[in-house]
Amino acid sequence: MLRSCNIRSVLSVRCLSQGTRLQFLSKNSILAKYKSEQDDVVESPTAMATDSHLPLSEHVFKKPPRQPTSKAPFLSEQEDDGKLRPSGFAEKIGQWVISTFSMDMDKSRSGPVAGGLYFAECKKQALTYPDEPMSDTAKFYYQTLGLPVSFSQQVQITILHYWILSVRMRALPFKYSKEYQQKLVDRIFKDLEVRMGTELKIKSNRIIEGYLKDYHTQFLGCVLSYDEGLMTDDITLAAALWRNVFNADANVDIRHVEALLVYVRLQLYVLNKMTDRAFGFGKFKFVPPDQVVTPISKHQEELIKQKTKKNLQQ
Repeated sequence: MLRSCNIRSVLSVRCLSQGTRLQFLSKNSILAKYKSEQDDVVESPTAMATDSHLPLSEHVFKKPPRQPTSKAPFLSEQEDDGKLRPSGFAEKIGQWVISTFSMDMDKSRSGPVAGGLYFAECKKQALTYPDEPMSDTAKFYYQTLGLPVSFSQQVQITILHYWILSVRMRALPFKYSKEYQQKLVDRIFKDLEVRMGTELKIKSNRIIEGYLKDYHTQFLGCVLSYDEGLMTDDITLAAALWRNVFNADANVDIRHVEALLVYVRLQLYVLNKMTDRAFGFGKFKFVPPDQVVTPISKHQEELIKQKTKKNLQQ
């Protein structure tokens, strides 16, 4: 096993500014642009990307990317399938314990929700293994957008989906926001540690630690660049996606970058319309790239909030 003291230092994450919360909700945010400029657009990100008939650029590697030789457990299958939901009797016992000891369940929930359900959502988006059929979302990245199939590419796509969720997490009350972000970051990096040992067969703890530090540096750089794009304009966010997800490929099809930008924007739009309670209970799933998100009216938004509140009370 790796030395826990070293790994813990690798997994530490800075507390992100709450300034993003204000921008996330302001009229000048990218979400407002999505609603005002995209009303007439009916294309999904997948349709946008396939509109282009330019040939996919070939990826040249000094040596072939390292591919998994085995398959590690997903780690979140139970949470993802909802198998951990308690029975009615167990739930009543839990409620009694909570009320008796005045436990802060909003804080305690961050572990199974952020480190379980939302971790599973981030990981599975680009997850693929040799000799196994790709999921529809993985096809979007590797076939439609033409990204290289590699472990590092999976990490970049996972980081992107972490950031999308972190934007909404930072709009939660501050003490819960930190918990949700940290639980998700810890789970992502713990999973990377396990996968490098089991799937990539890296035996040296020192090498694994080195990779984790590199990925942590990339993680912070990605979050900073995506935040800058969110708080400025589409061009800045698209440039950040090009540098990180498209590996600053000079031959990339700009239509593909635009498609990924729209994909990110529609996820943020959906998240912005969710209540804190629904999001905190893990009710969000990423919208598939082959689907379209149509902006909703204020009346529809109110109906959704009422229905969500009713479902959560049942």
